[in-house]
Amino acid sequence: MIRPFLVALATLAAASTAAAQGYPNKPLHLLVAFPPGGPVDIIARLVGPKLGEALGQPVVVENKVGASGNIATQEVARSAPDGYTLLAHSSAYAVNPSLFANAGYDPVKDLTAIAIVAQQANIVLVNASFPAKTLEELKQAMLKGKLAFASPGTGTTPHLTAENLFHVHWKSDATHIPFKGAGPAVAGLLSGQPPIGCMAGSGPMANIKAGKFRALAVSSANRLPQLPDVPTLDELGYPGMQDYTWVGLFVPAGTAHEVAQKLNAALLKAVQSEDLKKRLDALAFEVTAAPLDATRATLAAEVKKWGQVVRETGAKVD
Repeated sequence: MIRPFLVALATLAAASTAAAQGYPNKPLHLLVAFPPGGPVDIIARLVGPKLGEALGQPVVVENKVGASGNIATQEVARSAPDGYTLLAHSSAYAVNPSLFANAGYDPVKDLTAIAIVAQQANIVLVNASFPAKTLEELKQAMLKGKLAFASPGTGTTPHLTAENLFHVHWKSDATHIPFKGAGPAVAGLLSGQPPIGCMAGSGPMANIKAGKFRALAVSSANRLPQLPDVPTLDELGYPGMQDYTWVGLFVPAGTAHEVAQKLNAALLKAVQSEDLKKRLDALAFEVTAAPLDATRATLAAEVKKWGQVVRETGAKVD
């Protein structure tokens, strides 16, 4: 009775290997879980063409927005596990299963992480017309009156960094205004509606450089080379708040290991190109892409970390 089972396994393995050897033989479809202007869209559109070059097939990028990334995630999770449908998502991928009563996916079981491509610090910032020049001045302003702050969306790591700082540490009554991505959040902050925000570096960087926004603190372990005068939260007396917004690529669970390996290798090659590294550095991205095993371990650690942050901050879906 065992022999037919072993034969079936061998047949499946052979079919999987054969499929991987011919992969890819048509264009790939990359769903971006957030709108244009934010870190996920930026990474997808920078990495997509390089990934296509490495694989010998074009990568078609499409924004599929909704429910803090859950819509795109669910669609990819339900897709055929053949390596032709990929997901680009932020660290909210690891947050949402703890934040939502039903995110519609299990972050470990329903998809396979190809790579955590890059990460960047979250930045606490204000519209340049807002009077606070330092983080301490922002704290005093928040404790005196009812203020609001913008984030790229509920469950994003900038949202949780702000929740932790404004509500847990400061005990302020600041109101969270979630936008549908970093692009809309930047537009809101430019208009002063609201004048305070927390976002990953790439979204607001151009406006910080232009003097339209004032950066007060960054959530990285060290100061950013792009903003050397802006202190870290750790420097300002908030140890342990080393939070990053990362961008990862995923495929449906069940995708052949050989296909996942080929995608991972192509991605590692793509992020090593000099022109791409320069563009990512200018946008305050740190390349973090690693082999599949290391990626799997990183994702598991992130799911655990952000689940704890959600519980500690009491963050809710707005």
